[in-house]
Amino acid sequence: MARDTTDSRPIGGLDDLVGYLAAGCKPRDEWRIGTEHEKFPFYTDGNAPVPYEGPRGIKAVLEGMQRTLGWDPIMDDGRIIGLGGPTGQGAISLEPGGQFELSGAPLETIHQTCREGNAHLAQLREIAQPLGIGFLGLGGSPKWTLAETPRMPKSRYDIMRAYMPKVGSHGLDMMHRTSTIQVNLDFSSEADMRRKMQIGLKLQPLATALFANSPFTDGHPNGLQSWRGDIWLDTDNQRSGTHEVFFSPQFGFADYVEWALDIPMYFLIREGRYHDCTHITFRQFMDGALGNSLPDPEPTMGDWTNHLSTLFPDVRLKRFLEMRGADGGPWRRICALPAFWVGLLYDEASLDAAETLVADWTFAEVQAMRDAVPAEALDTPMRGGSLRDIAREVLSISRQGLQNRKRLNNDGFDETDFLAPLEEVVARGTTSAQEMLKSYRSRWDHSIEPVFLEYAY
Repeated sequence: MARDTTDSRPIGGLDDLVGYLAAGCKPRDEWRIGTEHEKFPFYTDGNAPVPYEGPRGIKAVLEGMQRTLGWDPIMDDGRIIGLGGPTGQGAISLEPGGQFELSGAPLETIHQTCREGNAHLAQLREIAQPLGIGFLGLGGSPKWTLAETPRMPKSRYDIMRAYMPKVGSHGLDMMHRTSTIQVNLDFSSEADMRRKMQIGLKLQPLATALFANSPFTDGHPNGLQSWRGDIWLDTDNQRSGTHEVFFSPQFGFADYVEWALDIPMYFLIREGRYHDCTHITFRQFMDGALGNSLPDPEPTMGDWTNHLSTLFPDVRLKRFLEMRGADGGPWRRICALPAFWVGLLYDEASLDAAETLVADWTFAEVQAMRDAVPAEALDTPMRGGSLRDIAREVLSISRQGLQNRKRLNNDGFDETDFLAPLEEVVARGTTSAQEMLKSYRSRWDHSIEPVFLEYAY
């Protein structure tokens, strides 16, 4: 999660809000790939969660990373809660339960993305291993209860913790006990944004199925393949999931703005302090609902940017598109997720093919897939077949798109190899979650502990 902004430019009206999103349009030669991945820190002696404070805590890891990288600390009320790299170099941040996140730099190829991820994990091991800390690549915390999970000292999270139980049953679990891999992609125009967002929304259940990797909760099987995916079905449905307005043939920046305006806010930042604003929508804020109850009550572009970061649809629109459906997973998945979406959306022929494949999929069908995927994954039914059938076709389209890009590494290989983990899932017919469950029932002897060895980075 990126740092919150304090851009003080006043909002002149709705055109400014629409213009903010439209300013993300870029020519094709400026399109980039931004990959984010989260992982769970744990003590390798006993597999306990890692708190923020203490000589072997998350704070110590952040301070060690700061010394290694030379990046600027991101502070909140005097505490380090992240690191910001030089312009274009990404950031490191903490999720509410201590999940350690790299928000990667905007890069040109998947080869660069994979090198970035490997370098980050190597740097992290260098700092964390002497502290007895490892990092787990799963979509859901497999062992610790919510009560046992540490809480990071970040002001916006305190506001969210108070608000989430009012609007859904799984918000606190989402915050503290899930991890994801996410890719951020560019668009050239409003029409290009619409095509990519709608294809992304329709295929997001497939991404959840392919990356399903969270079958354990509280030390036992939870009956699901993507517990993380199930959590998002009842977290805060007003601001998350998918919405029929996004499926309109005329959908554009203004429609997203109108949707976002009617979502309750989380906070405003004034004079360095976070103020709880969960009782009003952004539209009400713009209409003067706060009166003079806060310092500088006039809406700013920083307020709008922060509000957009608190919306959680399956594909989130900022000045780029965020693909948000995948569970966190082993290191190969960090490269596979951007490869999957870049192959589909960054080559014109593949974009056309993907759009043709999903053109007549209805909102109701996509919602039904989304509801079924956490339990059924690739066995989720769709039009007389299953998502596994669709996966074969979609991966073929993605592979062709990566071939067409012709982005070669120093050894002359293109980006298609990064799809291998997903092609293996489809070929064997079982997800990572199902493979873990097989191990749990056989060679792990019904113990959750081996996951901390076999799925650690």
